[in-house]
Amino acid sequence: MDPLDFWRHNDALDRQGITEIRHVEGLLAFWDELKRRHPGLLIDTCASGGRREDLETIRRAVPLWRSDYAFEPNGHQGQTYGLSMWIPYHGTGTVAYTGAAYYGGGLTPVQPYAFWSNACPSLGIGVDIRVKEIDYDTWRRLIGEWREVNKFYYGDYYPLTPYTLEPSAWIAWQFDRSDLGEGMVQAFRRAASFYESARFKLRGLDPDAKYEVNDLEHPAPATMTGRELMETGLLVALKDQPGAAVIVYKRAK
Repeated sequence: MDPLDFWRHNDALDRQGITEIRHVEGLLAFWDELKRRHPGLLIDTCASGGRREDLETIRRAVPLWRSDYAFEPNGHQGQTYGLSMWIPYHGTGTVAYTGAAYYGGGLTPVQPYAFWSNACPSLGIGVDIRVKEIDYDTWRRLIGEWREVNKFYYGDYYPLTPYTLEPSAWIAWQFDRSDLGEGMVQAFRRAASFYESARFKLRGLDPDAKYEVNDLEHPAPATMTGRELMETGLLVALKDQPGAAVIVYKRAK
């Protein structure tokens, strides 16, 4: 539902907002009573298109569908960039195709750039599995890689570029699990970006430790010190336009 008109038409001009306040108070009280009666209850906050991610709501529930603005890569990169500063667990869906319709469907190509643009802690798959010609081998590989790096979303989050939706830009961020000595960098070269490479200074590492660094899409293991990664930076090169890189690192023993 779209409640705003109902709220406004139930309030006098000098009382605008009171119905909204009582509605939200009632919703939170309803959820609190449900959780009191059922302590293990899990609540998804999807709210006719997501976006119910205020602090009181996410104390009680998680947004498994964070927005109805679905599948378009730059927008979803922006969602992950911003939400990760505040919400450790959120979700969306993917068709792994930049041109997917809202509900997906039909025979669609499998594009790693589109897949990783939507990747986040909780991820649903929106392809029509009745279509046998879809490239399921690539799907399996991408899902396997996502499962491999999923643990990093629960670590410290560091934006590595300014926030932007500009199609000519790069955007990147880092998730670091200091408790494991591991983490990942996700970097995106957007469709109109002229530059084939970018360098990102990582954060939160031990400057004196050595780290094994590897690109999931194009494996070529390398060893760098924490100081190199934080001061000189990690060079990411992407010939594809648009292109995505998921680079994992692990503290060497």
